[in-house]
Amino acid sequence: MVIARVFCVAAAILTFYPVTYAADDADAIIGQWLTEKGEARFEIFKSGGKYHGKIVWLKEPTYPPGDKEAGKPVRDRSNPDESKRNRPIIGLQILNGFTYAGNNLWSNGTIYNSDDGKTYKAQLKLKSLDKLHVRGYIGIPLLGGTTVWTRYKEPPATQQPPKR
Repeated sequence: MVIARVFCVAAAILTFYPVTYAADDADAIIGQWLTEKGEARFEIFKSGGKYHGKIVWLKEPTYPPGDKEAGKPVRDRSNPDESKRNRPIIGLQILNGFTYAGNNLWSNGTIYNSDDGKTYKAQLKLKSLDKLHVRGYIGIPLLGGTTVWTRYKEPPATQQPPKR
């Protein structure tokens, strides 16, 4: 009976350890994240006590055939500020000014949507060490949409067969 109880407690601790770890670590979101559809990868970093994120990779880094700019690098051409429309998307800072609110939540930030050129209020919620819920909204968080990003892990290097 005692052994079963100890086993259950140990299993519960091991099951919930990643959530507890993330809850205690404001820097747990730092790193690279892949968007829900795998079309872009973001790097979240800390600067000046706040968290920000920029695009570091695109699945389609150039405009596709049929586009008036086919083959050219994707840029911020939907930006309402005409002077910013030539900025490349890769390297563009999209997430700005998040602060850690505790309980796996980063708030008071904004997210820029390069598809429509608009900036929205946003929250980031770490659901596990590898799942980040990104919610953009207008006014209050209830009026918005959420997407789930997955922590990016570098694929293992392929091993070359030994040379003879």
